[in-house]
Amino acid sequence: MNPDKKIIIDELLERVNASPFVLVVEYTGMTVPQFSELRNRLATSGAECHVAKNTYMKKALTEAGLPDLGDALVGQTAFVTGPEDVAAAAKVLKNFEKEFQKPTIKLGVLDGDILDETQVKAIAELPSREVMLATLLGVINAPASKLVRTINEPAASLARVIQAKFPSEDA
Repeated sequence: MNPDKKIIIDELLERVNASPFVLVVEYTGMTVPQFSELRNRLATSGAECHVAKNTYMKKALTEAGLPDLGDALVGQTAFVTGPEDVAAAAKVLKNFEKEFQKPTIKLGVLDGDILDETQVKAIAELPSREVMLATLLGVINAPASKLVRTINEPAASLARVIQAKFPSEDA
């Protein structure tokens, strides 16, 4: 294999291995300013959009041990990767597609599983990672808060009775 090709495939492999997801989009018909805007929006969500030759990406995905994407890697395809939040990247792609009718989401790979366009768009509907963590924390804290209130209630009731029986003269 040509050493230049190997360098490109290794770089793609590094990006794929560093990301828990890969989203594949077709960007046919997008202008350069639109593509730049897409990249900027993805960057704010912590993701990156890269264009690579389909055969190079196939080799990188195979070397990473990810499933074969079949016919998805044809035409003008770009690949979105990121360090963590697939929902944010999918949301950016979905909103951008709604706004400009481009790019078209083809499919995604999340933790080794292939997701079709519908599944990727469903992930885009999920709240952000921070919101989900806050909700989880609230669910975890709720029983502890109720327990503390229940344990504290007899002492608080006694204090209210004493206050009612012997009002302070400061009031």
